[in-house]
Amino acid sequence: MARVTSAIAPAPRAELSAAEARRLALHAQGLIGAPDRRNGVEGVLRDLGEVQLDTISVLARSHELVPYARLGAVGREAVEKAYWNHEPHGASTFEYWAHAACILPVEQWPTFAYRRAHFRDRASGGWGMPTTREAEALVLGKLRDEGPCMTSDFGGARKSAEWWDWSDTKVAVEKLLATGDVVCVERRGWRRVYDLPERALPKNVLDAAEPTRGESHISLLALAGRRLGVGTIGDLADYYRLKIPDAKPLMAQTGLIPVTVRGWSQPAWADPAALELLAAGGPRGRHRTTLLSPFDSLIWERDRMERIFGMVHRIEAYTPAAKRVHGYFAMPLLAGGKLLGRVDPKREGKTLVARKVSLETAAAVQPMAEALREAAAWVGCESVAVEQVTPVGLAEPLRAALG
Repeated sequence: MARVTSAIAPAPRAELSAAEARRLALHAQGLIGAPDRRNGVEGVLRDLGEVQLDTISVLARSHELVPYARLGAVGREAVEKAYWNHEPHGASTFEYWAHAACILPVEQWPTFAYRRAHFRDRASGGWGMPTTREAEALVLGKLRDEGPCMTSDFGGARKSAEWWDWSDTKVAVEKLLATGDVVCVERRGWRRVYDLPERALPKNVLDAAEPTRGESHISLLALAGRRLGVGTIGDLADYYRLKIPDAKPLMAQTGLIPVTVRGWSQPAWADPAALELLAAGGPRGRHRTTLLSPFDSLIWERDRMERIFGMVHRIEAYTPAAKRVHGYFAMPLLAGGKLLGRVDPKREGKTLVARKVSLETAAAVQPMAEALREAAAWVGCESVAVEQVTPVGLAEPLRAALG
């Protein structure tokens, strides 16, 4: 008698509309509902998992703009205090290469042990910039003997006036930062302050078991799912800069739920808690109206930004001025859960100048005015001046809305 076998049908995939996916993304990023001020900026950092750093400062630096977008006019000193804590063995954050150069909660230190090992492995290309044992020994010796140091304490960051022409000790200290032999838990005047991990980081963090490379990848993919709400494998891998071929075999171990999103060409995975929230009729709450840093984790992956919000955005800071379409540091306008325009701001004394404003429709006029007024007050400006507006016909309505 022939034995009959039957295959177990896979669980059906949940299907989300594009609007539902957008709501989940906004909720996961803390941009729907009243802001929770109890945990302040530190709470925002832990909710997002990382905040990207960047040298450009127009309205403010990007790491300031991220909590501002979620909490409103939080004091800028409070932002810096939340990010940098250099009490011996008391650091609550550290700076490392995650999505890019990012501030991370200190409890994530063990998770990135595999990446530190990669930078330490010369056979794999490691740090990629030539350094010498003598320069590394000089850096470590000075830190041991004198305590926390900046590059100026090592003799300076550059060999010449060129920004890329690093000195031997600058190359060495940055390599040691990548390998974890040195840590940065503070910046002064935007300059890194370097220290030894055993002096700066909490003992329980240093003594924590280090997960394997695979375990770290699974953890980071799961965290990315929670912080994105829903995303393709490319979205999830990009959050912490993992490689897609490394991520694919691990997805079944992340606890994320396979879903399809109407209009998306690729399969996706969703955070189970986000799907439960959606099934219960959420997420609910008021949408934030704000200007976003181009390096905000809601939109830093440009393909995802276009897929979710329908906006194609490029940073034009390194584009010749005559060829810029939206401006040097155009900031997208978020309102009603959608991206309705963008503005290239600049502070001139007590005036916030909107050099180039691009609006999708006339419905964006009032939200843009609201966002500009709030941003101006936050950075201590007393007025807003509007220069170029596209389409031209919305220039006067915008100026009128600004009063």
